[in-house]
Amino acid sequence: MIRRRKARPWANTASATGWGESTYAEIAWDKSRGATTRWAVFGIVVGVLVGVIVFAPAAWLARAIASATNEHLLLADARGTVWSGSAVVVLTGGPGSRDASALPGRLDWTVGLKGLGLELRARHACCLNGPASIVVRPGLGRVSIALGANPDWIGQWPSAWLGGLGTPWNTMQMGGSLRLSSPGLSVESVQGRWRLAGRADIDLLEVSSRLSTLDTLGSYRFTVAADPSGNGASQLMLSTQQGALQLSGNGSLGPTGLRFRGEAQAAPGQEAPLTNLLNIIGRRDGARSVISIG
Repeated sequence: MIRRRKARPWANTASATGWGESTYAEIAWDKSRGATTRWAVFGIVVGVLVGVIVFAPAAWLARAIASATNEHLLLADARGTVWSGSAVVVLTGGPGSRDASALPGRLDWTVGLKGLGLELRARHACCLNGPASIVVRPGLGRVSIALGANPDWIGQWPSAWLGGLGTPWNTMQMGGSLRLSSPGLSVESVQGRWRLAGRADIDLLEVSSRLSTLDTLGSYRFTVAADPSGNGASQLMLSTQQGALQLSGNGSLGPTGLRFRGEAQAAPGQEAPLTNLLNIIGRRDGARSVISIG
C-alpha cells in the first residue's frame, strides 16, 4: 500500500510565492519573538511602577506637606518610605523665614489600606497619646479626611512650638501647652467645597508670655464644630477656662473664608501686668483689645 503524504497547509502558498518552509518558520519565529519582547517590556514597566509606589521615599511626602502648607509645616530629615517612615516635625514662618521650631524626637508613621481608603497611623513619644489615626477616602469628585476619636486627649504640644511660625508668636514667646481632643471629626471636599462634621477642642493650658510679669495668663479653649444649620460652614468658639487674661470670641470658617471676632481684657486688678500683651493681641478699644479676622 502506498501512503500519500499529507499536504502541508503552506505547500500551495509556498509554490505560489516561491517561499520555502524555512521562510515561513522564520516569519512565525519573528512574530513569536516580537510578542515575547512586548510582554517583557510591559512586565518591566509594571515592575518599575510597582517599585516606585511601594518604595516611594518619605521625602516625597515631606515635599507634598511643605507645598500644601506653604512651608509652614515641614517633615525634616525624612527617612524611610511614604508607607513607613519617620521625620522631625518643624514649624516655620514660611518661605524665606528664619523662624523655625522643631519638636523633640521623631514622628513615626505607617500608611495602609482601610476599606476603600488609606489610613495613616502616627506615633510621637513626646506629643501623641498613643497612635493617632487619620483615614482618607477618595471618591468621584470628593475626598473625605477623618480624624480617629480618642476617649482621652489625642495630642499635646508645647506652646513654645508656635514661635516657629514667626510674628506674633515669636514675640510672645509663649509657655504652657496645647492639647487636642475630639469625639470624632471629619472633613469632606465635594467639588472643591469643604464640609465639616463633628467637633475638635484645642485647650491652651497654663499659658504664659514673656510680655507679662505674671507667671501664668490662664487656660483657654478653642473649639471647631460643625454648624448645626448644615450649610457646610464651621463654627469657631474661644472661651476662658480661668486666668488673669480674659479671652472670648466667635467666628465661622466656610465657603466665604474665615471670619472671627473676639476680645481680650484683663481681669479686675490685673490691668498693669497685661498692658503690653493687650497692645499686641489686637486693636485697643479702651480696656479691651479687639481681635478681628476676615
